[in-house]
Amino acid sequence: MLKEVCDMKSLQYMKDLAHRLVRGCTKITPSGVTLFTPDGVASYDALWLRDFAYMVEYAGDTITDSEIEGCVRFAIGGRRPEDGWMPDRIYADGLAVYAAGEVGKPVGLANLDNTPFLTFIIYELLNRVNESKARDLFEEWVPDLSRGLLAIPRSKDGLVYSNPEHPHSPYGFTDTVAKTGELMMESVLLWRACRMMAQMCARFGKSAQLWEEAAQSVEAALDALYDAESGLFLAATEDCRQVDIWGSAYLLYVGFPTRHEEQVLAGLRRRVDDYVFEGQIRHLFKGEYWQRLLIDVPRETYQNGAYWATATGWIAWCLHRTDPAAAARVLRDVLHYFRQEGSFECVNTGYQKLGSFVVSATNVLGGLRRILAEDPGFEALMEEEA
Repeated sequence: MLKEVCDMKSLQYMKDLAHRLVRGCTKITPSGVTLFTPDGVASYDALWLRDFAYMVEYAGDTITDSEIEGCVRFAIGGRRPEDGWMPDRIYADGLAVYAAGEVGKPVGLANLDNTPFLTFIIYELLNRVNESKARDLFEEWVPDLSRGLLAIPRSKDGLVYSNPEHPHSPYGFTDTVAKTGELMMESVLLWRACRMMAQMCARFGKSAQLWEEAAQSVEAALDALYDAESGLFLAATEDCRQVDIWGSAYLLYVGFPTRHEEQVLAGLRRRVDDYVFEGQIRHLFKGEYWQRLLIDVPRETYQNGAYWATATGWIAWCLHRTDPAAAARVLRDVLHYFRQEGSFECVNTGYQKLGSFVVSATNVLGGLRRILAEDPGFEALMEEEA
């Protein structure tokens, strides 16, 4: 492998790539709001909340405060009147869509992660602006944010729940998958949103009790989805009761308090070759496919067996905890792929879907930045491994 792929310019290369893709995916609404679409070729021609949240969290220095505020206002303007459900995506003409799938042809009920990702965006913005501005925005937005979070269905134990008879489209990067029962990744997303709401309420003098209790319920109940055999967490308790690679890494990455941290780290390290290809990450172990889908997705493609850089940063950070050399290999390989082939939504042998995909770059950048902040010598390890 070429040495320049993993020399000391790796971080700068990822910064430049993320900046180019973020600034290349913009679309201006008739009212002058700058929207950020998931790709730079207008295949996904709208603002998707989860994609934008990743851009803001992992490459926020490429987006201005006023642009973030404009997108938040535009998204909140598209909330569903009857229950306050936030949109999955919103188009430049103001059309709000709540579930995955083509307009007018929803794939399942409304996505379960829409409001949590909007919460992440708002939390990031309020930490960037001055205190007076932050307070004013929070006071304005908290009623709608609260209503959207409380609309998410939960089990009696407080985990996000999807009815097998009428399933929701779940976390958007698995929005074709009919995960039902109590859900793991979606519960972690709700937990994180509740923790952020609690922090913002405390910061601005409001009661945080509701959100603290909701977060604690998830913490107490999530062990129902732990799989002792693999050391990882399952995606769901009913349909698609399968080991979730992405979710297992993400829950550690965002600091979810689990007594199984060591087992998860060991499980991810032990079977790394069963879910990584060209530095990109499969949702399930190689050779496994989702047991129930909301629409047909051929095996080894898209969300049913392809590999995504969206989760590479989380995986690399987890691997770095136990095996820095393995983390270096994963990041070196994905950088090499980006340089040689481009930043795609997902890939596989002889398969590439949608170039100029933004979060493939921003999420790798986020993971690399975090590892370097914790271990400044890591980039030298990448160089040594060349």
